Amino acid sequence: MLPIVFKLKYGIAALLVVWLTACSTNDPTLARLPQDAVVLAFGDSLTYGTGVEAKDSYPVVLQGLISRTVIKAGVPGEVTSAGLARLPGALNEHAPKLLILCHGGNDFLRNLGEKQAAANIRAMITLARAQGVDVVLVGVPKVGMLLSPPEFYQKIAQEFNIPYESAALSEILKSRTLKSDTVHPNAQGYRKLAEAVAGLMKERGAL
Repeated sequence: MLPIVFKLKYGIAALLVVWLTACSTNDPTLARLPQDAVVLAFGDSLTYGTGVEAKDSYPVVLQGLISRTVIKAGVPGEVTSAGLARLPGALNEHAPKLLILCHGGNDFLRNLGEKQAAANIRAMITLARAQGVDVVLVGVPKVGMLLSPPEFYQKIAQEFNIPYESAALSEILKSRTLKSDTVHPNAQGYRKLAEAVAGLMKERGAL
């Protein structure tokens, strides 16, 4: 039989491991957004709302869901290197409290490489955080059999400890009834994306 002292030490150590594990897996939180806060939705055609009228783009729908000003800053066809060059101006112009970053799809379509996309997205998050702006990252799926976001999105979210929406776009683009073409949602699809982002914002304390 093990000595009582050893058992106590072992038990305390085990409890400590459980406690540390629980602490390390806490979901990232967001600062609560005041009513006059500005949210910057930044990205490419998925943020612009290609395939639908402007009123049906996800940033416009999101604004109605969260009752905060949401700036739609999406540029169709933009790659992450161009997004990185554009972001400082957008941050300075709009002074957002929260950045919703949805970028990378055009890098994948043009075979520019995941490494470049990851580096640019990491740099964009660093820029925002340096200005005290919270970030929500939206994973963009690669076109293919699995239609899922590359693993680097999850790794970056963990690295910066920021909320990550990993599933919404994949589920939308897997459904024929939610797409306007092979890579863009329709009005119903963009609404589902807006609802997913709004839900994540509420879950993590922004609303």
